[in-house]
Amino acid sequence: MRAKVLIIVLGLVLPIALPAAAQNFPGVGEGRDSTATRTADTTTVQDALYARPFIGTLSRTSIGGYVEGNSNYFVEDGISDGFSMELRRFNVFVFSSIGSRIRLISEIEFEHGAEKIALETALIDVRIDPALVVRAGILLPPIGSFNQNHDAPLWEFVDRPVVSTEIIPATLSEVGFGVYGKWFRGPLALTYDFYMTNGLGDRAIGNDIGRTRLASGKHEGLFEEDNNGSPAFSGRVAVAHRAFAEVGASFYTGYYNTYRAEGERIDEPRRLTLVALDFEADAGAADLRGEVAFAAVDVQEDLAEIFGERQWGGHLDVVVPVWRPRIAAFETAVLNVNLRAEIADFNVGTFESTGENIFDQLYAVVPGISFRPSPGTVFRANYRHQWYRDLVGNAAVRTAGFQFGFATYF
Repeated sequence: MRAKVLIIVLGLVLPIALPAAAQNFPGVGEGRDSTATRTADTTTVQDALYARPFIGTLSRTSIGGYVEGNSNYFVEDGISDGFSMELRRFNVFVFSSIGSRIRLISEIEFEHGAEKIALETALIDVRIDPALVVRAGILLPPIGSFNQNHDAPLWEFVDRPVVSTEIIPATLSEVGFGVYGKWFRGPLALTYDFYMTNGLGDRAIGNDIGRTRLASGKHEGLFEEDNNGSPAFSGRVAVAHRAFAEVGASFYTGYYNTYRAEGERIDEPRRLTLVALDFEADAGAADLRGEVAFAAVDVQEDLAEIFGERQWGGHLDVVVPVWRPRIAAFETAVLNVNLRAEIADFNVGTFESTGENIFDQLYAVVPGISFRPSPGTVFRANYRHQWYRDLVGNAAVRTAGFQFGFATYF
């Protein structure tokens, strides 16, 4: 059935898949001509939706996407499930320039073959001015940089950062509307995004994981209605230097629990709030990319110590180009040496009865190499070593293993 859905989608889209127009929209058609993580051009995190290579400069509608696959071999405390392979994602983009000031972009995601099919984005932008663009539809709230800038071919590591998937619930898609814009001052660009969306749901707490997990708050009815009638608000402001750096600060806040039923109050409104800082920078030969996020969640008093009212995490990626081979037809090929360090604390605080620290913490170090025959294609090899300590701080569970993968735009 899912295979039939894929065939139908492609059958409907391919006949209109002509090179797209990119009129009067900064960032459209610029692409991300990078050898590692960042370019010396005018693209910013805000441009991520449109800075994709399939968007050209002709006609009206175009189609593109990316595919991502990898293999895994992990050992946890001496026990392994052996070697496995997966096709993680096959994503299809559709872009249309409806007019000189109106454009539409959408993304359909097929995870693990067709095990999960989701409409990740489907939005329309109306440009009043470069400093004021109105956006509406299924959008990506701008909490941190990863949620807007998560395409697999842009990253040197097989797995996504833990802070971006477990503290920040990326990738998070929500129905809503808002505004964004950009100003240029010499080599600097100032960007802003502000949106109102339906927000996360009850399973941020009431989930099968047994702890506070905002990613579980994404629910099937997210695109249909708000579970509590109170919207969430998100925003990001950033400053970028076209040559070497971008720094952003963002937030996301809203009530997550169902506190009304048929007009009657059944619970106290409970708010969750996320704040994040992110950056990308060139530091000599190295490219740096990082994100840190903090979460505060109102949890019922009798559950607070187990589920956690505060969380935080962060990651730092270091990418160093070490070899630019001269290969015919691959003039921009580059081999990178990479290192990621990450941490996540899922329950910040102490036990009230004993005063001892609550753990539920994860640490990981991920060295690796990546080869880019062209800017939009990457082959990756990672070694991941991870330590996890449970709620009461028992000896850390160690997980280590190798991953090999690829990702490419098309």
